[in-house]
Amino acid sequence: MPLLPVWSRFRASEWVLLGFFGYVAILVPFFPNRTRLGNQPVFLLAGVLILFCCFSLAEQGRLARNVNRIRDWIPLGLILVAFREMELFVPSHYDLSYEAAWIRWDRLLLYNWHLRALVESLGPVIPVYLELSYLFVYGIGAYCVLILWFTNGRKGIDSFYVLYLLGTLTAYALFPYFPSLPPRIAFPQIAPPDIITPVRTLNLVLLNGLTIHSGVFPSAHVSSAFSASWAMFLLLPGRKRVGWGLFLYAVSVSIATIYGRYHYTADVLSGIAVSLVPALVAVCMRVGWPFAGRAAVAAAETESRIE
Repeated sequence: MPLLPVWSRFRASEWVLLGFFGYVAILVPFFPNRTRLGNQPVFLLAGVLILFCCFSLAEQGRLARNVNRIRDWIPLGLILVAFREMELFVPSHYDLSYEAAWIRWDRLLLYNWHLRALVESLGPVIPVYLELSYLFVYGIGAYCVLILWFTNGRKGIDSFYVLYLLGTLTAYALFPYFPSLPPRIAFPQIAPPDIITPVRTLNLVLLNGLTIHSGVFPSAHVSSAFSASWAMFLLLPGRKRVGWGLFLYAVSVSIATIYGRYHYTADVLSGIAVSLVPALVAVCMRVGWPFAGRAAVAAAETESRIE
């Protein structure tokens, strides 16, 4: 098998990741007031590029098949890296101007339209379900990849990542422009849940220890969940129950983020809007315009060469 240029063997999803890390590196001089921000994004971009080059080269050797399968999981780790990178954009202070505008919608939804009362009408049943929905969103990417591994022969994994990354990373990319605190911190007295479940306690512990503080707008929880559903509608057209199940799950996540005071209603609506970007790309993939599912084609060609 002839050696190919390293960059020619990058997966489409890897190009999306490089685009995001490159974008963040370009942002550095435009945010001089973010005291934690230095040259870290440049070094991180270089590290990710080197990582992809190493895997691309390794896939041309004797361990090609194993390396090819390992690459199916690399984006999940790099999503976490991208998320943590946003912590570099934490402002020196929050003036709460965004939050003051957004909280009005929450008052309307939770008080006037009685969302909180509706959620708690059956005691802890619905709150537990919603908190679990919020918790499990961290594993939705791995869940979808496993489905494609075992039901679709790994076909479409790269295309899934393209759509999932577009929805997730686009939300991350907007965080620096909207420095904000979540409603549970900025307005702890406004419509907090009256029912505290063990799952909520776990979510709060995880958030207090692991979350970032650069912003909450738009909601990446919401955008990633909807993006996953759009991707599975595209990639498993014969198993629409998977796509519909994920869609209903994404709706549950949306409600959970508002009820649990993890996000504002504005965050949720903007997260849904962000997910329309991968939805549009999915439609383009389906109809073959403008790139005719180039990501899936490239992945299939790579697998055929390895086999």
